[in-house]
Amino acid sequence: MSLNSSKQIKSSLPSLLKSPTGIPGLDEITGGGLPKGRPTLICGGTGCGKTLFSIEFIVRGAIEFNEPGVFMAFEEKTEELAANVASLGFDLDQLQKDERIKLDYVHIDRNEIEETGEYDLEGLFIRLGYAIDSIGAKRVVLDTIENLFANLNNEGILRSEIRRLFNWLKEKGVTTIITGEKGEGTLTRNGLEEYVSDCVILLDHRINNQISTRLLRIVKYRGSAHGTNEYPFLIDEDGLSVLPVTSLTLDHAVTTERISSGIPSLDKMLEGKGFYRGSSILVSGTAGTGKTSIAGSFAQATCQRGERCIYFAFEESPNQIVRNMRSIGFDLQVHIDAGLLQFHASRPTLNGLEMHLVTIHKLIREFKPQVVVVDPITNLITVGSISEVRSMLMRLIDFLQAEQITVVFTALSMNTVVGEQTDEGVSSLVDAWLLVRDIESNGERNRGMYIMKSRGMKHSNQVREFVITNEGLELVDVYLGAEGVLIGSAREAQQLQEATGVALRDHAVTRKDREVERKRLVLESKIASLREEFESVQEELNKAFVDEELRQAIMERNREQIIRNRHNDQ
Repeated sequence: MSLNSSKQIKSSLPSLLKSPTGIPGLDEITGGGLPKGRPTLICGGTGCGKTLFSIEFIVRGAIEFNEPGVFMAFEEKTEELAANVASLGFDLDQLQKDERIKLDYVHIDRNEIEETGEYDLEGLFIRLGYAIDSIGAKRVVLDTIENLFANLNNEGILRSEIRRLFNWLKEKGVTTIITGEKGEGTLTRNGLEEYVSDCVILLDHRINNQISTRLLRIVKYRGSAHGTNEYPFLIDEDGLSVLPVTSLTLDHAVTTERISSGIPSLDKMLEGKGFYRGSSILVSGTAGTGKTSIAGSFAQATCQRGERCIYFAFEESPNQIVRNMRSIGFDLQVHIDAGLLQFHASRPTLNGLEMHLVTIHKLIREFKPQVVVVDPITNLITVGSISEVRSMLMRLIDFLQAEQITVVFTALSMNTVVGEQTDEGVSSLVDAWLLVRDIESNGERNRGMYIMKSRGMKHSNQVREFVITNEGLELVDVYLGAEGVLIGSAREAQQLQEATGVALRDHAVTRKDREVERKRLVLESKIASLREEFESVQEELNKAFVDEELRQAIMERNREQIIRNRHNDQ
């Protein structure tokens, strides 16, 4: 059989129907949602988010997909449940009035449960069936299953009733979520539900170094491909959001469009065009070298183009950054007021690395920026190892490049995350790397910048002096003198000395020109005098010659006259 024939057969086979959850990121991991008309087990320890996961599945199904749902709780009363999720913007009371969802609380008293051979769940089926039929429910949640089988210790009866419950839900054709508490060495306390469930999702809430992280993993999914890694998920005022960061691949599109860094002299070092759009840029340097100022100039240039920028600050508050940027001529508050610039500031210890990644992902999805600034990434090592930080940043870069979003990282240079000599840094991951250094000489401290790398474009390999002024940032050429590279006051002194030398040379040339002019005038005067003397002598000589000619002429006329007179006398 040919490969094409095999593909045609696969495409003609019916695929598993799925019910989208509406939870951001989860449908991407599951390939479309939970198995439609089948039960899904959501298990995990206390406080991992099982109930919230379930209620969001019901609410989003009713609101976004027009699928009414029934939520049957065995632990929390319906009033308590409605109050607990009101902070997420879920108005369960109104949804019940609109008959889009139905909440039902079933109280089970363990003392009233007797284990007999006739034990069954017929009463539950009747109650649940009525709730489903009353609103035409397509989705059902049972929270939690342990309370339903609280004192049932006979494993045979337990297994039979659990299988019977799952089969009954399948026959009703409802997409069901059943929550369960994690047991010792098993996914649930009974250790049976995971075997009869078509889909099993494990939620975990871990504490490492006093930092909490919530993770989600799909343990199994019958009849469907799915992500198998652990995915961080966030619970905030908007509910759950899952980041499928480990599923990203290196197949994103690229562009040849260039954008300005906000520093004209830096753009000039990059063929006069700036950086590629959608690229990743690392600005590293020691403390006080101006890394945040460079990031601020990038944000300023972005907003001036009418594009959006989101600034993640892990060291300074937004007010501090705005105030400090004013001292170098950047008014970021104008762009904040215009809705083009958004700040998100927090200490790295607020969340674990995965949660920071989920938060960044969520805010980017909401704000849709063209440029992202992360300042600084080195602070993240307080909540994770070097390799973990590198892994987190790698996934962030992949996500941003897939979205064609330009990102600027700042990093404190040291022999850890972004040290020049370490292989564990992110410098190999980024497209462009700017290094800003302190240069101490002649009793003063100055800054120097050079481009370590810039993929896909020609760039200057020369060191520039990095100058921060009250009118912005500037890169100036260093002075190469006999004593080496001169910067700062030494460069200015040398330039002043050169300017003084030029002035002296100009003065000397001017004085020489004046002397030459004087000599020229004297010589020209002498030449004029000699010319006049020559003309006078010439005139005297010419006068004597003319007089002689005149005398000769007169004598000739007189002689002729005498001759004529003689002829007349005869």
